Amino acid sequence: MKRAIYPGSFDPITFGHIDIIERSVKLFDEIIVAVLNNSQKNSLFSASERVTMIQEIVKDYPTVTVCSFEGLLIDFAKEQDANIIIRGLRAVTDFEYELQIAQTNHVECPALDTVFLTTSLNYSYLSSSVVREFASYGGDISKFVPKQILPLIEEKYKN
Repeated sequence: MKRAIYPGSFDPITFGHIDIIERSVKLFDEIIVAVLNNSQKNSLFSASERVTMIQEIVKDYPTVTVCSFEGLLIDFAKEQDANIIIRGLRAVTDFEYELQIAQTNHVECPALDTVFLTTSLNYSYLSSSVVREFASYGGDISKFVPKQILPLIEEKYKN
């Protein structure tokens, strides 16, 4: 069985992330969307809120599970018995950073490979940071994120 992990902060999940998930489902037997719980980061949503949001969005994909993790991705991959990491690339700058991480992970865990998927052109500009920036100023983010999470994001910025 090909079990792959798609890690990220997903704060919040965007249509770009969903594009990678939908395409990954066609390539792997099982996908684990792994939400990084990084206490050093000032996230808009807690890890459990992000997991819940993503579970709602991927509920029609029986081969996709969602959970959070802390620490090193290679340790989480070993715990999950997964040997493939999925990473989405929007631009050359993403590739440089992701290649360095993938190579480091491979040195530490030779059984772990990284697969890079380029995002669809429709979403090549899109990031969670862009969504948060637009939302913080009351901008229309309906073209960036699923309608189910729009009210959740708007609520965060009301406070």
